[in-house]
Amino acid sequence: MSTPGAATQDAASIKPATGKLGIMIPGMGAVATTLIAGVEAVRRGLAKPIGSTTQMGTIRLGKRTDGRSPLIKDFAPIAQLDDLVFTGWDIFGGNLYDAAKTAQVLDRDQLESIRPYLESIEPIPAVFDQHYVKRLTAKKAKTGKNKCDLANQIRNDIAEFKTKTDRQVMIWCGSTEIFLEQAAVHQTLEAFEKGLVDDDPGITPSMMYAWAALKEGIPFANGAPNLTVDVPALVELSKKMNAPICGKDFKTGQTFIKTVLAPAFKTRLLGISGWYSTNILGNRDGEVLDDPESFKTKEESKLGVLDYILQPELHPDLYKDIYHKVRINYYPPRGDNKEGWDNIDIFGWLGYPMQLKVDFLCRDSILAAPLALDLCLFLDLASRTPSLRGLGIQEWLSFYFKAPQTAPGVYPEHDLFIQQMKLKNTLRHIMGEDLITHLGLEYYGE
Repeated sequence: MSTPGAATQDAASIKPATGKLGIMIPGMGAVATTLIAGVEAVRRGLAKPIGSTTQMGTIRLGKRTDGRSPLIKDFAPIAQLDDLVFTGWDIFGGNLYDAAKTAQVLDRDQLESIRPYLESIEPIPAVFDQHYVKRLTAKKAKTGKNKCDLANQIRNDIAEFKTKTDRQVMIWCGSTEIFLEQAAVHQTLEAFEKGLVDDDPGITPSMMYAWAALKEGIPFANGAPNLTVDVPALVELSKKMNAPICGKDFKTGQTFIKTVLAPAFKTRLLGISGWYSTNILGNRDGEVLDDPESFKTKEESKLGVLDYILQPELHPDLYKDIYHKVRINYYPPRGDNKEGWDNIDIFGWLGYPMQLKVDFLCRDSILAAPLALDLCLFLDLASRTPSLRGLGIQEWLSFYFKAPQTAPGVYPEHDLFIQQMKLKNTLRHIMGEDLITHLGLEYYGE
């Protein structure tokens, strides 16, 4: 059990969040502009940071009868929104006001109220290779003699941003790259850095951004289903540089609902014979995923969830023969307002069949933006926390991802509520507070 002295000592070892926190975003499209415009709207008192755990979430400390449930941002030394500074890279040119208008997520009046701020941010030309994202064509992209040269150009951009900010984090909000499996170039840092010089096809633009960030000691989060930091070489670099990493693929719409419903069926030991999921979306994400190779990357991310939650090997009578299908349909009229439609065939006592149908008319970037904000703030906290910064993978941030990154041989935890308990218990742990087990026997003893 912790003592007040230990709590003070543990929390005191975390460096305070002083100065400016720079947030660097490769891919300044719908999610990035919604995040940045949203932060500015909140800073000006024009809106509330709804959906953000760091801004609106509370954390219970001690017994239920103690009545201690501070806001997370008042409990842990998290950077304040007023201290955030944004930059990033993009392939389409124009400032963030133009990009936000193109994305068509936020309404015109809201954009106009913060127009000068958005116009003041102009993305840097990005590292881009159409081989990895077939459906996009770059208007502004870096050129270099090889991948090592390009990655070092990113490092130069980072070095310049470091002169304007005190600490930095990087979060990938770019498009979904084609499906890749781990290869020899990914196994060690030495092989990876040789691969940069040799233009190895196994190294994608997102990996070059991750390598550049980690080399500069900057934490990196991956909001897309790309392989990116999920390779031994970059995990090695993350540990070596004390730069935390996490990923992958923001858990926003359909998979968010799936990680709520599947644990409920499993908890009640209801069987599932089939789960059909389809998505209709018309934003740039939908356009990119219209390419089969990019869709394969997303499909892998979305399909793994049920297997891990339901554990069919432990419950063969209930889940061994489940038929799980995921579809994504590009439909331009829908824009960023995605529709996630699920048909779930379940069965109960004595095998009698039942059905559940879910139609989630969601807004993709509105759901993703607060996740991106939380990840930046929590990664920054991890980089200032001695017990977390050298771990490499920050599994306690699984809450935010469709395909959480874990240590080799450890299966990912997908149940949303277990993920939240993991996150809050990690915060209690680093702040020297008792973990909450929900045992509750202490209320009924002598």
